[in-house]
Amino acid sequence: MRLSNMTWPQVETYFKSNDMVLISIGSIECHGRHMPLGTDTLIPDHLLEKIEQKSDVLIAPTIPYGACQSLSDYPGTIDIDCDILYQFCNQIFQSLYKHGARKFVFLNGHGGNIKTIERLALDYEKKGCLVAMLNWWLMAWDLNPAWKGGHGGGEETAAILGIDPSLVDKSEIGGELKFYHLSDNLKATGFRSVEFKGVSVEIPRSVTHITDSGWIGPDHPNTATEEWGREMLQASADYIVEFMEEFKKVKLG
Repeated sequence: MRLSNMTWPQVETYFKSNDMVLISIGSIECHGRHMPLGTDTLIPDHLLEKIEQKSDVLIAPTIPYGACQSLSDYPGTIDIDCDILYQFCNQIFQSLYKHGARKFVFLNGHGGNIKTIERLALDYEKKGCLVAMLNWWLMAWDLNPAWKGGHGGGEETAAILGIDPSLVDKSEIGGELKFYHLSDNLKATGFRSVEFKGVSVEIPRSVTHITDSGWIGPDHPNTATEEWGREMLQASADYIVEFMEEFKKVKLG
């Protein structure tokens, strides 16, 4: 049930007996040399298509952009400042709240959006609402630990293969991931993490100063398959449908 396809009387009728709305948010950013910039938006959009087949929850239009500060140096990345992203999302929430929404399910495709969603959740709890944040890639890890992956690695590559294999440039996957370490004893291990004597320390840097291509493990993208992607996407969509049915039962104070 897509908000953009409904008339205002239909929406008015919906909110007379329903208080839930599903919104997805992603990003346009580098995911390695082999993956489309829209990975974090393409995956939630695909999940929405599957969810719509099994759920009667109102689906608002996807927010395609996100906060991508550490990846902003890569050509094509569109970085939205966190404060601006919050204000934009808040305006959407305010409008939906005015019309009757009290339970917001935020389907998120991008880690950089998490702080903004958490801020919205706490603000709207004060207004008598609940905001559920569903980070699809983390949900997939819980559904099957074998699917666990990093930015632009096997997990996300499999998801895009499961949507449209032509969107993955396999010729650009390359070999072993090369990290740019700060020193012999300060080894880069992730987006912000550096290991020193077995302890992880956060030193935020542009990803261009961390890896040679923009993907960050631990899973190598060459492990991805279409079958993995299709199974993972279907399982994630089915879980979200079941979650929303349970979320409907929650009584708000």
